[in-house]
Amino acid sequence: MKDTFELATLSVRAGQRRTELQEHSEALFLTSSFVFDSAAQAAARFTGAEEGFVYSRFTNPTVSMFQDRLAALEGAEACVATASGMSAILAMAMALLKSGDHVVCSSAVFGATVQLFSGVLARFGLQTTFVSPTDARAWERALRPNTKLLFLETPSNPLTEVSDIGAIAAVAKKGGALLAVDNCFCTPALQRPLALGADLVIHSATKYLDGQGRVMGGAVLGAKALVMDGVFGFLRTAGPTLSPFNAWVILKGLETLELRMLAQSERALELARWLERHPKVARVFYPGLESHPQHALAGRQQRAGGAVVSFEVKGGREAAWKVIDATRLVSITGNLGDVKTTITHPATTTHGRISAEARAAAGIGEGLIRLAVGLESTEDLKADLSRGLG
Repeated sequence: MKDTFELATLSVRAGQRRTELQEHSEALFLTSSFVFDSAAQAAARFTGAEEGFVYSRFTNPTVSMFQDRLAALEGAEACVATASGMSAILAMAMALLKSGDHVVCSSAVFGATVQLFSGVLARFGLQTTFVSPTDARAWERALRPNTKLLFLETPSNPLTEVSDIGAIAAVAKKGGALLAVDNCFCTPALQRPLALGADLVIHSATKYLDGQGRVMGGAVLGAKALVMDGVFGFLRTAGPTLSPFNAWVILKGLETLELRMLAQSERALELARWLERHPKVARVFYPGLESHPQHALAGRQQRAGGAVVSFEVKGGREAAWKVIDATRLVSITGNLGDVKTTITHPATTTHGRISAEARAAAGIGEGLIRLAVGLESTEDLKADLSRGLG
C-alpha cells in the first residue's frame, strides 16, 4: 500500500478507527465517559501516562477520527476540534496568549472575529491592531516587541481579498510571532496555509467541511507543541467541545469535500462573470476574475477561486435589499458553505455589529451583497437573481 495518498483519498479514508465489529462506516460514540479496567488504569489515563479515552469533553473516538482526518488534509501534526469556528479562535487565543500581548489582525475578517479581539479579549488585556489584509508592509509596521500573533482569513469575508500567506508568514517569523490563518473559505481542498508558512490553521467546520448546513463545529491545527501542549489543555479545562454527533456528521461531509469545492468554485466563477457584465452591478469581488486585484496571487496560492462571490449593486441598501427580497430559489441566510446557495447583506447581518467606521474601513458598503454559491444550476441562479436586478 502507498505511504502517501492524494487529498481525495484522505477525505474518505484518513483517521478511521474500527472497533472489533469491523464496521465500514465510522462509528458514532454517543457516550460521556469511558470505563477503565482498574483504578490504576484510570489514574494512568487521567494523567496521560497511558493513551486512551477518558471523558468526551476532551477525548472521544468519533471526534478523534474527525481531528485525524482534517489534520491529514491540512498536512498538520495535530488538530483539536471545538464547538464552533469562533470557539476555535477563542481557544487558540486563550491557550497561546496572555494579558499584555499584542495581536496584529487583518481588518477584513468576519464581524464576530473583530468583536472577539477588539471587545471580549481586550477586556482581559489583549491588545489588537487591525491592518490591511493585502499590504505585507503594513503588517511589518504594526509589529511591536510584545506582538505574539498575526491573524488573517484569506480569502476574506465578504470581499474575498487574498492575503499573501508566505509574505505575512515571513513578517511573523521576523517579529518572533505566530501566524494563524482562517481557512474557512478555501478549506484544504483549495488551499493549505501550513505549506505556505503559517503556524496555525483555524476552521469553522460549520461551513464547507460539513457542507450541508447541518451542524456547528470548529478546529485548530498546527504543530503538536502548539496544538496539543497548548490548545488541547484549554479545551480540556474550559470545554468548548465538539459533540461526537457533530463530528460524525462533519466526517461524512469531508468525504465529498474536494468534489463540492471544485464544483461550487466552477459555478461561482460562471456567476461572477455574468454579474460583472450586468448593468445594475457596480463591481464584483471574486478571486477567479481577472479583474480581482489579487487574481494572480490567488492563482498561485489557491487551487480555485472558492464558492463566495460578493457584488455591489448600484443604488445602495435599497437596491441591495430589492435583489435579496426578490429571490425565490436562493436562501436568505447569514450562513455559508452549503450546497444550497445563500445570500445576505453583510452591512446589516454578518458585519452589522461592528461600527460603521470599521465597515467603511473594510470596504463593506450598503450596496454590497454576499452570494455563497451552492450546487444548483447556474441558469436557475441567474434567473433568480435577475428578478431583483431586472
